[in-house]
Amino acid sequence: MIVSLLPDALTSLAARVIEENRSAGRRIAVAESCTGGLVSAALTEIPGSSDVFVAGIVTYADEAKMSLLSVAQDVIETFGAVSLATAWAMAHGAVEKTGADVAVAITGIAGPSGGSERKPVGTVVFARSIAGEEADNAKVDQRAFGDLGRSGIRLQAALCALELLLPDAGRP
Repeated sequence: MIVSLLPDALTSLAARVIEENRSAGRRIAVAESCTGGLVSAALTEIPGSSDVFVAGIVTYADEAKMSLLSVAQDVIETFGAVSLATAWAMAHGAVEKTGADVAVAITGIAGPSGGSERKPVGTVVFARSIAGEEADNAKVDQRAFGDLGRSGIRLQAALCALELLLPDAGRP
């Protein structure tokens, strides 16, 4: 058992992500916005995670998404920071910038403010990009967690992101 300040559910899933990606020979990266580094923190709680985990890039501001992950300004202006297009561009940028085999991106509205009728608090968008994979095959998903409180939304988003990092995620 890992002793951690983080919830057991998060560290247990992070340990599984590290082990299964180690077994698959995959190196992983994370591009985080609303989770603010929570996924990276969970992964680095696991001893030996450096065998698998390449980088965690926290891009909270739109400018950081553009400069650090090469998200095009027109993507953010057209679709918004919390969108399938932005999440995919973040994940793709993380693979390109880090040389990882797979990256997951998370962007959303953790609240308590910042939501709208179209994108209420609790809206979180995820994307997974695999090196060399066609954009049409990318895994993107939008979840509506509801207003679980800021910490609750961030925890649920981190758990979903870790699930996407499992080698068999999204495969039949």
